[in-house]
Amino acid sequence: MAQVQLRSVVKKYGSLEVVHGIDLDIADNEFVVLVGPSGCGKSTTLRMIAGLEAISGGEIAIGERVVNDLPPRHRNISMVFQNYALYPHMTVRENLGFSLKIANRPQSEIDRAVEEAANILSLSDYMDRKPGALSGGQRQRVAMGRAIVRHPEVFLFDEPLSNLDAKLRTQMRTEIKKLHQKVQSTIVYVTHDQVEAMTLADRIVIMRDGHIEQVGTPLEVFENPVNTFVATFIGSPPMNLLPATITNGEVAIENGPSVALPSAFEGKVREGQAVILGFRADNLMPRGHSLPMEGQHAAFDMKVNLSEPLGTETLLFSSLAGREVQAKMLNPRPVSPGETLPFQLDLTRCHLFDAASEASLR
Repeated sequence: MAQVQLRSVVKKYGSLEVVHGIDLDIADNEFVVLVGPSGCGKSTTLRMIAGLEAISGGEIAIGERVVNDLPPRHRNISMVFQNYALYPHMTVRENLGFSLKIANRPQSEIDRAVEEAANILSLSDYMDRKPGALSGGQRQRVAMGRAIVRHPEVFLFDEPLSNLDAKLRTQMRTEIKKLHQKVQSTIVYVTHDQVEAMTLADRIVIMRDGHIEQVGTPLEVFENPVNTFVATFIGSPPMNLLPATITNGEVAIENGPSVALPSAFEGKVREGQAVILGFRADNLMPRGHSLPMEGQHAAFDMKVNLSEPLGTETLLFSSLAGREVQAKMLNPRPVSPGETLPFQLDLTRCHLFDAASEASLR
């Protein structure tokens, strides 16, 4: 079994604590993505799992073994880095088989493992090329193949796509997803890109300042963020947030209109409570250019400051109560800056957060 368990794991550099006693259970064959802004502790956590960083407290287990004191080579893990870390003087074939060669494996075993990895990653046509003759995407596939040949219990990916252009990143996300389906191993993947996290993960671990903010499936963290940090970090564009107060049973937007209290929050807020109203661009659309809204919704006019045509939809930047909000227009038409449009807000999809703690009130 290749489950990974972190128990009260701490990392300190001298007196500076950068990972603050985190707990995490990763199941066998699960694809878990650690995501968060730069400096949140995600790469440090991955390196502690790998054994490249010593932990300062707590316990890490891979399978049934506590690995706190084991060096990386004895943890049965393979790591893929963002800079590929290929040997430039070796061919693809030699790069793929190098770890098995230095482990003194029989040549027949090396050949079999290299051929298997090449087939999985469509590298058979490049086996006699050196890294300098490969594209970035091909080099990253070789780096993944070098990890595959060792048949590890756990694959660790440290921002492997950050050096690729946008088109190659999209292609490589597909390759990594296919790889997971083929090799059926546990994968722990680090990225700062929430799109990568949403498209790849079985579960996402969202980190901030050395703490875990939320763990859940991509749909769970998108639809039910536990606080405003998760709400704005997950989802593109980020969730709109507006300060408001519960007044006469409604949500009174600061310096703006009042809207009905979303039914999901009935009995969960009190009169006069300061809150933050959150909603995504997909739930605020111009009338006539939106999805049909059933149940609770609000209507108001807004001036459009900027529009970004995206083909089948247009992203609109508008002003509400003196604050910028983003909305979506389906079946778009040209919109002029300064044009005022009637908008509809789907209240059934809105969120309320406590203004003081920024925690969800759901």
